Amino acid sequence: MVKAMAKFVIEGGRRLQGTIPVLGSKNAALPLLSACLLTQEAVTIHNVPQIRDVANLMAILESLGAQVTRAGDAVTVVAKTLDQTNLPADKVGALRGSVLLMGPLLARWGAVALPRPGGDVIGARPIDVHLDAFRQLGARVQEDGTMVQIDGNNLRAGEVTLREFSVTATENVMLLAAGLPGATTIHVAATEPHVVALGELLTRLGARVTGAGTHTITVEGTLERGGATVTNIPDMLEAGLFILLGAVCAEDLVIENVPLTHLPLFFKKLEDIGVDFSIDQAKNQVRVRQSPLQSFSMQSLPHPGIPTDLQAPFAVVATVAPGSSLIHDPLYEDRFRHINELQKMGGRAVVCDPHRVIIQGPVRLHGTEIDSLDIRSGATLIMAGLVAEGQTIIHGAEVVERGYERLAERLQAIGAAIRCRDAVHA
Repeated sequence: MVKAMAKFVIEGGRRLQGTIPVLGSKNAALPLLSACLLTQEAVTIHNVPQIRDVANLMAILESLGAQVTRAGDAVTVVAKTLDQTNLPADKVGALRGSVLLMGPLLARWGAVALPRPGGDVIGARPIDVHLDAFRQLGARVQEDGTMVQIDGNNLRAGEVTLREFSVTATENVMLLAAGLPGATTIHVAATEPHVVALGELLTRLGARVTGAGTHTITVEGTLERGGATVTNIPDMLEAGLFILLGAVCAEDLVIENVPLTHLPLFFKKLEDIGVDFSIDQAKNQVRVRQSPLQSFSMQSLPHPGIPTDLQAPFAVVATVAPGSSLIHDPLYEDRFRHINELQKMGGRAVVCDPHRVIIQGPVRLHGTEIDSLDIRSGATLIMAGLVAEGQTIIHGAEVVERGYERLAERLQAIGAAIRCRDAVHA
């Protein structure tokens, strides 16, 4: 029997106003939680979002033998003893971020056997970059269709050159290097803010990390690792979503806890589009008001560019802005699945190739029944439903809840007519 999924029910066309907060970063929380496996001492992380992906990783940590407790937005992990034999294949397979367990388990145990990680279907996302990096440090890797086994008996600190600017591969090598005596240098490293946040935690655990935030990172590992208390960074993807939401359907919206320095090109693009916004540096707030928009072209790029996870919401902005807008995502070849759902709502768009879409505006979107597809597409379609006339039903609310905490509730607080309903009782 197929389990019925929850759904969002949205009555569109309302102008939003008020204040909405940005919560902790999902993409930073996952590597920070994974780093807790490096030490037997207690590690406490504040500002951890209460979302499904985090809950799944916490359950995986517990299956490994760690003690995991949550008090509000704080999560404490004590991993005195570890046992890899109880890894839940279903949770590992459903969570792309579980790949980040490889580095700390190799550092702690010297070996790892992990089911292949899963996650959103947004194109080819092989873990070859991770495995190649481990091999450069002396690991032996065996793969079959469902499992990855890594022997770390010959691991040693050294030089690693990544095949691409992979955020999770950069983090995985940092996690491993923190447990290898000596200095490991990572070339072609990703520079995203969550890489920097991980470097700060690893330093507090006893390693020495330099260069985080640049394309060359050096980690001096240690066998003596202590505990730590850190605060997770705000979610720049959530901030970007709320700001773009304000651009298309807000009367006067204030977004709080915005990581202003994490989105430089994003803010530049807002200016190009004509978004009426102001920044309060002292309060880390962005205020967005209703304004006429212009068509645009944008390309997602590695940090400090516009994140690939933010290109989808720009598609809704393009349906409002007069003229033809071009969105280019060179990173993944299946990142425009939301376009088909927007077309069902009346959007006029042409997917030119797997990496480019042209959207014509302005159009009147109308409510209909659509699917979430993946975390970022689902959030984008909620945004579209809030703009559209009439009722929009978005199936697969659980998908969106993997990455956004209490999203419907927070949107209700700024005037959105949105509710989450279980499909069984609909």
